Amino acid sequence: MASNKFIQLQDYTDEKLANELAEVVSAVSKKKFDHALKGLEDPLSLREAKRDVARLKTEVRRREISKMSPEQLSLRTKKVVRRRNNR
Repeated sequence: MASNKFIQLQDYTDEKLANELAEVVSAVSKKKFDHALKGLEDPLSLREAKRDVARLKTEVRRREISKMSPEQLSLRTKKVVRRRNNR
């Protein structure tokens, strides 16, 4: 089941998604810095912010893959299979 945040991200434009990613990454670095200096009242907010970054990056990558040509997708599939076989 998809989370509400994931569903909201699908409605964003590429530009808005990139802006949101930049904002969240800067917020994470600020929270890390504040946590190292004086600690955070809610340290779990740092975890949630990191997860937001991961959600945003996942959506960006999903869109990149959906824009790939069939030739690029076939090469990508070969790479994935090769990586699985080398484990």
